[in-house]
This record gives sequence, structure tokens and C-alpha cells, in this order.
Amino acid sequence: MIPGVISTGSSPTPSRLVESWGTGDKSRPYFRKRLWGSWSMLRAMVTDRATWKAHVMLDKESGLDPPGIKLRAAQGFDATDFFLTGYWLWSKIIENLASIGYDPTSAYTASYDWRLAYQNLELRDRYFSRLKNYIETAAKLSDKKVVLVAHSMGSQVAHYFFKWVEAEGYGNGGPKWVEDNIEAFINISGCMLGAVKGVPAVLSGEMKDTAQLNRFAVYGLEKFFSREDRAEIMRAMPGISSMLPKGGNAVWGNLTWAPDDLPSQSISNGAFIKFTKGNYTEAHANLSMSESLDYLLDNSGSWFYNMIRQSYSHGVALSSAEVEANEKIPQKWVNPLESRLPLAPSLKIYCFYGIGKPTERSYYFYENKDPLSQLNVSIDTAVSGEGSDRGVITAEGDGTVSLLSAGYMCVKGWRLKRFNPAGVKIKTYEMPHQPEMFDIRGGPNTGDHVDILGRQKLNELILRVAAGDGDSISENIESDIVAISEKVKVYDD
Repeated sequence: MIPGVISTGSSPTPSRLVESWGTGDKSRPYFRKRLWGSWSMLRAMVTDRATWKAHVMLDKESGLDPPGIKLRAAQGFDATDFFLTGYWLWSKIIENLASIGYDPTSAYTASYDWRLAYQNLELRDRYFSRLKNYIETAAKLSDKKVVLVAHSMGSQVAHYFFKWVEAEGYGNGGPKWVEDNIEAFINISGCMLGAVKGVPAVLSGEMKDTAQLNRFAVYGLEKFFSREDRAEIMRAMPGISSMLPKGGNAVWGNLTWAPDDLPSQSISNGAFIKFTKGNYTEAHANLSMSESLDYLLDNSGSWFYNMIRQSYSHGVALSSAEVEANEKIPQKWVNPLESRLPLAPSLKIYCFYGIGKPTERSYYFYENKDPLSQLNVSIDTAVSGEGSDRGVITAEGDGTVSLLSAGYMCVKGWRLKRFNPAGVKIKTYEMPHQPEMFDIRGGPNTGDHVDILGRQKLNELILRVAAGDGDSISENIESDIVAISEKVKVYDD
């Protein structure tokens, strides 16, 4: 099981807990305390905010531990079953797996430090080497291939792992490693093409959750953690930026068109950032997704620019030859539109995700050249109407990941030969969001990005795959993802 990132409150909150292993003067009071994902985190944020901030941020130049500070991902089932007491994550899945015979000798949670860029996960923690060794050992001892179950960001990590493990000079597993060791990959709510809400999070320290707070709540939040603080923290966690949207305008549209535009829309989703005047007489020109990422990198400091360019890529490979060339470029491996699936014809991929919950898709911003602020843009919360709720425009998704990101690769992208030359079988099962009114986690039929981990149907599907009965699962597509995917401007050779 490869955990993912959940969304609670005003920031993306990872489901893996990170604890302090530093023994310096500043770190000693927090030794083995969980500084993300625990009551210790909340206590430290309130009583010693500056120290907490210094601990959770990585070094801006190296992307590794700051001097004298050492945080590591907590390990074992305890690191993934609950976020805080009573707030379950993987606990229901683990319990259900136990009911068909799985236990700590046959199940494993591959927790990781979500703050790190993927290349640094291996450089600092040997994360992918450890995962490779565990899978090889499990397959050898059981004489059966392994099922990988990943959620959200974890699905991106799994895709990167497929590339790393086979590559010469990296995992050195060779072109048949996945075929020999992996039976199935269960992709739960995977943000394969990124999460739109990540852009404003690192650009201005905002997203829907903060933009739609009332004025009193905004005042309290700004006093506690300003937008500058939030943006700086997010930028200094380059793992979070792995979820910046991929595919550019070919996937997300241009200023006048997007594949997921509705007939009733007067303004296209493709105009990802729509600028209003703010305190200027002339508004900045609107920006498409590709232009928005350039704008973000140009306005976020050279250290952030360099870290993102060295770690990730956000384009589309236009030919099989280009895809094959990318096999030797690690920055391309996290992007399924620039790298192919393994040459593993017996591998099975299952895409399970929720639909029917409004999800951030585009924004109204204004520029504000305040000399006292380190940020020069903000969501324009004064804009409502015509699809906008206080500056945020939503579309189909699971509340965190848009339908385009969760579904495109499953129903179309991985059916193009250059991204799936071995013909890996893909099945998609969508689950509409049907929450129960008095259940704060949505009940047994929720489609929410996080709460879906407790959905009865999802647990049933996971058990069927884990028990070797995945072939009996029939596809269930209830959204317009097939029609939307046909409009995406990515074509076969």
C-alpha cells in the first residue's frame, strides 16, 4: 500500500505522518514526536510556530534536511491507518484485507516523506530501493506476484517507481522486472495528471478552502499563518509540487476552449487564471494552464524554479521515439504523458475513483504589488456568479482531483500505443458521490477523495483484486470522461 495526500482544512495534508529524529537543541523536545499528522503537530504549531515551520520546511537549495533538523516518515500500519484519533484513513482497508488472510507478513505499507522530490526520496532515504527489495522478497516467499494499492499522490509515486525500478543506473531491474513481480496496480483517486488546487497553494498560499472562509475566519488564519507563510511552506516541500498539472494546454485547454467545458459555460475552463483589475487600471492578461505554470515559476524565486525544473516535467511526448528517449530522463517519469507503462503485458491496472463532487478547476486572481508583501497575487474573492464562488470555479471531480486528472489516462491516455506499447489491461470503475446527510465522513457511498477509502464498494473491489478475482470486475463509467477524453488534443502516432 502506497499512501496518498488528503485534503483537510486550508492545506493539502498528507496521510503519512512525519516524525522528528533530530537531537539538536531545537529538535530535542520533539524527538520522535510526529510533527505532521498528530496532536503534537497542533501543539507545536500553536506554542512554537517558528520552530515547527523551520522543522517541516526542507532546505530551499538542496531540497533535503536543513542543518540540524531530521524528519522522517513514520513506518508501519500505524503511519497510515489514522490521521488523527478517530479520523480513519487506511484502517478499514487494512481490516478488510485481514478478513481474507492478509497480515503483517503479507501486507506492507510503503510510507514515505511526501515533502521530498521523488529523486530525493531515493537519494536520502533509499525509498525505491527498499520498496524494490520488499516486493522481490514478498514475491519469492509467496511464489506469487504482488498487488500494489496506491491512493492520490501515491499513484504518481507508483508510476515513477515503475520507471525507476527498471532503469539502468537506477533500480537496474531490467525491462521484465514489473512483468515478473507485479500482478496488479490499483490506482485509487490517482492524480495522474496533477491536482489543480496545487497551483494557487504554491502561487499565493490559497485554495478554495481559504478563499471561501468568512472574514473573521480569514483574519484569524492570517494572524496565525499568513498567506506568505503558507506559500513558503508549500514551496519548500517540493514533493507537493509533483502534483502540479501535467499535459499543458493539450489537456487543460486554451483561453477559449477546454475539453471539459459545458455547453452552458460563457467562460472556458481553459482560461485557468482569469485576472481582474484589482488595484490596477488594467488587468493582467488571462493565462492558460501552460502560461499559469510559467507565471508561477517566474514569480516564486529562483530556488523554487530550479527545484521544479530539476525534478519534474509537465508536457506531452508527441511520438513513440520521444517516449523511448524519456526512459533515460528521471524528470519525465512522474508524467504519464511523457513516459510509458512498463513492458508488462500481464500487468493489470484498476482505476477506482469518485465523481459528482465539485472540484476546483480555475480561478479569478488579481495582482497586488504591495511592497510589504512577498506575494503579488491573490484569489479575487469578490467575484461570484457565472460559475464562480468567491473567485473559485469548480467542475466535475471528487472534491480534490478533477475528473480530467483522475480519468483521462485510464479511459484514453493508456490506450494510446506509445504510452502503453505492451497492451497492459486497464479497467475503470467510477463511484458517484452519494453522501449520507448526517455522516460527516459521507457514509458508505461517498465519492470524496479521502473518505472513499472507507466506501463499501471500493473495499469490495480491492478485496476482489487482492484475492485474485479482479478479472470479474466490470467497468462502470457514469461521467462524461470518455467524451471529454476524446476532445483532449493528444493523439496516437
